[in-house]
Amino acid sequence: MEIPYIVTPRKDTGLFNSKIAIWLFLASEVMLFGGFFSAYIFLRLGADFPWPERTLPVLPGLINTFVLIASSVTVVFAWASLKMRQWGKFQMYMAITVICSFIFMGLKGIEYNVKFHHQALRTKDYSVVEGHLGYQPKDGVHVHHGEELKDEQIALDHKGKKIEQNVINFETSQISFNTVRYHKAWVEAIMAHAAEANASVELASKLELQTSRGTPVVFEKGTKLDLKLLADITKAHLAARANNSELRIDSLRHEWDKAHEANPGKKGWELSQNVKVDEAAIAKDLMPEAAAIAFEVKPPTAFHFRPRDIQEGAEAGTLRDGTALVGKLLESPMGFHYVDALDFRHLAMKVTEKVGRHDEAAIEKAIEESWLLKENKELAEVWEKQQKALGQLTEFLASKGKVPTEKDKYRIGWQEMDYYMNTSLADVQIDPSKYAMPKSKEALKEEFFGPDYKTRKFPHLEVPRDQVLFASKFEPAWNTYYAIYFTMTGLHGLHVIGGALVLAYYLFCGKSMYLTNPEWLANRVEVGGLFWHFVDLVWIFLFPILYLM
Repeated sequence: MEIPYIVTPRKDTGLFNSKIAIWLFLASEVMLFGGFFSAYIFLRLGADFPWPERTLPVLPGLINTFVLIASSVTVVFAWASLKMRQWGKFQMYMAITVICSFIFMGLKGIEYNVKFHHQALRTKDYSVVEGHLGYQPKDGVHVHHGEELKDEQIALDHKGKKIEQNVINFETSQISFNTVRYHKAWVEAIMAHAAEANASVELASKLELQTSRGTPVVFEKGTKLDLKLLADITKAHLAARANNSELRIDSLRHEWDKAHEANPGKKGWELSQNVKVDEAAIAKDLMPEAAAIAFEVKPPTAFHFRPRDIQEGAEAGTLRDGTALVGKLLESPMGFHYVDALDFRHLAMKVTEKVGRHDEAAIEKAIEESWLLKENKELAEVWEKQQKALGQLTEFLASKGKVPTEKDKYRIGWQEMDYYMNTSLADVQIDPSKYAMPKSKEALKEEFFGPDYKTRKFPHLEVPRDQVLFASKFEPAWNTYYAIYFTMTGLHGLHVIGGALVLAYYLFCGKSMYLTNPEWLANRVEVGGLFWHFVDLVWIFLFPILYLM
């Protein structure tokens, strides 16, 4: 039986089946994105931290806006070409639409990549510093402050990748692996680093286990760590645990039977406190377990762990997989090779909360006494230049009946940072034709890829671990704004990819449908075009609220 209204529209609605379906689908999409936009507004209004304003590069977002608008136009032209039975023009316009989707996702990929390589750090006094981390020097390599490491001086992980200077350095004398939870990649990294440091990781004591009752397996003290050894110990441990569990279950079942016989008529809950496994009766059949495996590190060696992978103490540490370390915590500073932004807005907010009102003098004092300025001469000089420029800007705006923004007063962006690093205090001067702080001129390439660190001048900084309150790349973990940014733009990107795949299918696989029933293909392209217009419309809302506001 043929399904009606696939090509010809219904007389009462004037719509064919797929057009009704796409409108119903788009209605659900409106509710989805409407919920996102509403949540964004409420979260921004109620944020307990300074909401990032105009932090995203405008040019890539603006280009993407026009790219999507152009693609919405070309998809209409593609549909019109089908209606006029002009297959060649349809191919051209649809190809342009698909190419526009590639351009959009390419620019979005560049933007994401920049965020994933840009580091942010909040100190314990709520000052924020941003920039790019340096690399961890190899053990025994010492460099002067700000000195560029050579490739052969940079520490590498077990996969040969450079290690950023944001690691916990722990000098380890003993490592105990959780038998069933150890992470193989971390074991490999420990073995590789020990070999590089000419250290050995050996079994700390003799282990006598069994793979089945009466079948002993011995692991001698001094056996070197490797994955096969851990796998063999794990196998024996799991066999013992299964055996012992079975024995305890049988013993408990037997004890329950005895309890019921001795106390007829009583309920189970009345007997439960006195029913226990008879450990003495099954002791001879229990097999030895090894929940943790201890290894000695000779000589004690410094291992490097990412902060999120270890919970460290002065003499002990625990990895996320349960691996326990014994030794001592070494200095583990975060090293910024380039500091391209300072932000004291969060600190200012905390001072205001503490004082109970906006006290400019208290805020200025707190900023001047912050660790970033008190312990770093370069940053203190930059802030002094910022204050001079702020005074000029305040005077200039006062003549216009205006005042500086919070961003003007408490944040130094990368363009201002580069300007101050290349300008003496006496020469700091705002541009009287602009209502803004002085800035270095930005190159077109930097709009897309961020500041050019090879030609720009930025200060260097090492932050002791005890000053780090929270650190992250510009990822969802950094704050609510970036969590929303990646969620909404990521979901929108998936819609772009899905829509582009459907339109590409019509372009490359629609010829047979066109030859059989061109009107059917035209209807499908129209439905795909409606979805594409919706994708464009969502971006028209996303662009201003994320990039401009």
